[in-house]
Amino acid sequence: MDYKKTIAELINIDGVSTEEIFGLIAVPQDESMGDFALPCFRFAKALRKAPAVIAQDLANDIASKLPDCFESVTAVNGYLNFKISRLGFIADTLDAVLSKGSAFGTSDKGAGKTICIDYSSVNIAKPFHIGHLSTTAIGAALYRIYKALGYNVVGINHLGDWGTQFGKLIVAYKRWGSKEYIEQHSIRALLEIYVRFHDEAEKDPTLLEEGRAWFKKIEDGDEEALSIFHWFKDITMREVQKVYERLHVTFDSYAGESFYNDKMEPVLEELKAKGLLVESDGAEVVNLDEYDMPPCLLKKADGATLYATRDIAAAFYRKNTYDFYKCLYVVAYQQNLHFKQWFKVVELMGYDWAKSLEHVAFGMVSLSDGTLSTRHGKVVFLEDVMNACVQRAKEIIEEKNPNTEGADEIAEKVGVGAVIFSAVSNGRIKDITFSMDRVLNFDGETSPYIQYTHARCMSVLKKAGNNVSAPDYTCLDGTAFSLLKLLDRFPAVVEQAGEKYEPSFIARHIIDIAEHYNKFYFDNRIISGGDGAERAKLMLTEATMTVINSGMKMLGIECPDKM
Repeated sequence: MDYKKTIAELINIDGVSTEEIFGLIAVPQDESMGDFALPCFRFAKALRKAPAVIAQDLANDIASKLPDCFESVTAVNGYLNFKISRLGFIADTLDAVLSKGSAFGTSDKGAGKTICIDYSSVNIAKPFHIGHLSTTAIGAALYRIYKALGYNVVGINHLGDWGTQFGKLIVAYKRWGSKEYIEQHSIRALLEIYVRFHDEAEKDPTLLEEGRAWFKKIEDGDEEALSIFHWFKDITMREVQKVYERLHVTFDSYAGESFYNDKMEPVLEELKAKGLLVESDGAEVVNLDEYDMPPCLLKKADGATLYATRDIAAAFYRKNTYDFYKCLYVVAYQQNLHFKQWFKVVELMGYDWAKSLEHVAFGMVSLSDGTLSTRHGKVVFLEDVMNACVQRAKEIIEEKNPNTEGADEIAEKVGVGAVIFSAVSNGRIKDITFSMDRVLNFDGETSPYIQYTHARCMSVLKKAGNNVSAPDYTCLDGTAFSLLKLLDRFPAVVEQAGEKYEPSFIARHIIDIAEHYNKFYFDNRIISGGDGAERAKLMLTEATMTVINSGMKMLGIECPDKM
């Protein structure tokens, strides 16, 4: 049952919609105050009454109309508090979770609507490093969340496959590389010669001109230049695909920067025709002084286009191709201005769908020794981070249980899951300092802790066997009832995560569920002789396991059956 909807429909206040009332209903922090509460302070001005009086009037008005699913309604300090009928709620919640299974938490809210998500967007011939973790993990989680909410979702990997760096890399390859060495050492070899190019260019600036000349050859379709360029691209995609497979990340489009080379000129022509594109010191810009932003540079004096030019062309292509309801860009907050500028340009062009463009910003990932720089070789490969976490997870598993079957497979799920969870478990705008010891803590608010709770549920159900008694729900009070309320709220949390672009809402909710289940586990004897009380506790255990598994899958994390 949707209790909030039922409450909202019970209340009649002149000038206030059911939707507004629904949005105000909250779950009190103090459970003794009730299960749902409506603050009445918002209505004081319109009704010209004190909030406490409004709450009491509403309580008097609806007391006789209260459905059986509620035990009581009371007015306390300007709040209208509702207590739900315990046994009915328990039965409804367990039935909903266990009957729907993995579909619990899904909906058809987004039916008929398309959401495009631009995420990960790795650079060709550059390493997939830990700095790519957040965009990849957050974007992929949003992809799964919107799928669960019924949207048609298009995942886009906007590859960084254009620019003078490719000319520089060809120069470096021709001077210091070999086909055999590059094939053998793959992306690491490309990084090695790229770093050497910049070191050598500081001593010999003519290398930069040579690099620009080779990139011009790529632009002009030179056969040799294109052959090397596509070889670099193939090497990169082979390597990054290995990482994506371990992270359980997929894409529907790999259309990168080069794809839009022939799609920018029509946009520039339209901007000129609408009087928006103006000349500035030989360059072409859209003036944004009126909006307290610097000009949006779309064409340099030498005729070169920029990221903004390609992003605008890409937005038009995506709108025309997918007719998106929303188009999300999961990119670090350092690019806030960039997105504000070109979003405003699309708006000034007269397109209403500009408001459907959303920059989903996130904080930076660093290690304890500082930030990352590809140019100077100070980079930590994400693959190395995952390998280290998997190895450490295996050591911990063997310490706790030396005879664990399938330890390698379990360690992979735990280690990789810990890496993903580190990126999606906190508010996305926060900067992250990655710590292997912290993310692999089996006792903290971490992925291994949740996975261990899932395995504990599996173990309980396996030991109990088949109990067919009629459930006695009267034993599910205290922590058990609090846990049930968390399970019941899971679909609403999934919706909120989609609305706010925050996978962390799901992560934090699953942590709460795991913590409540473990308290319930230690406070109660679950297997108790096959009676109705045992049956009710086993149903709660199965429901908990189901919701944990569903939530973690939305985040891209697998839960082992045993640990």
